[in-house]
Amino acid sequence: MGNETVLRIAIQKSGRLYEDSVQLLKECGIDLRNVKDRLRTVSENFPIEVFFLRDDDIPEYVEDGVADIGIVGQNVLAEKDRKVDTVEALGFGKCRLSIAIPKAIEYTGIQSLEGKRIATSYPHLVREFLATNKVNASIHEISGSVEIAPGIGLSDVIVDLVSSGGTLFMNGLKEAEIILESQAVLVARKNLDQEKMAILDKLLFRIRAVKKAKKSKYVLMNSPNDQLENIISLLPGMRSPTILPLAKEGWSSVHSVLSEDKFWEIIEKLKAAGAEGILVVPIEKMIL
Repeated sequence: MGNETVLRIAIQKSGRLYEDSVQLLKECGIDLRNVKDRLRTVSENFPIEVFFLRDDDIPEYVEDGVADIGIVGQNVLAEKDRKVDTVEALGFGKCRLSIAIPKAIEYTGIQSLEGKRIATSYPHLVREFLATNKVNASIHEISGSVEIAPGIGLSDVIVDLVSSGGTLFMNGLKEAEIILESQAVLVARKNLDQEKMAILDKLLFRIRAVKKAKKSKYVLMNSPNDQLENIISLLPGMRSPTILPLAKEGWSSVHSVLSEDKFWEIIEKLKAAGAEGILVVPIEKMIL
């Protein structure tokens, strides 16, 4: 790209956020070729350079200015406690950092951790949590396979990431309390220059269009004209819905966008109001 200003983004080189991060950039129209087993790549159609790094290193690289922005889990961001700005929650990689205990033990609250041995890969967050709740416990920092620690006598309880809880179950553990809810976020180093901020704004525009589309559905339906006003009143779309006359006299085609969180509730009401032939179409991008 010659001397053109390029925004440098750090993403996970492997692991649970890698595929979603690459997919998000591709959905934003950014051409990333030959990303497999690469440490860096430059897009040919957007001024961005991608670094593939260990997730634990991303907050530090962004803070130090090696990368301008990065995609990282909130759990890693909080654990590393680096001075970076969170600019957008991305909605994927959702999990929680939780206390887990052996199934046979009854959890009676945070104070029951007093004097216990806690195995975790997140010592900073656990230390803060214990201090906030005025609990004294010993922390054993280990990396990987934290869930086996109680079974081999290394700890009494663990603090680890939980998604479905399946791994805990297989190791005879149960989730007792959530310390932190987490998802992937886009972070930026402080004091980005004007040119790089302009590129980031363009990227954010695309990301938000993709996110909005994922949360919305394009809906087409046939409505009897005598129920048109009632059906329109049920549609909380972007603005007013599109109404087109059908060849069948007394009927119209209604087009609108529905939010996914209220989708089924509204569809049921539309059906009850006389809407027929309801067609639901996914939206790839949504520009407001």
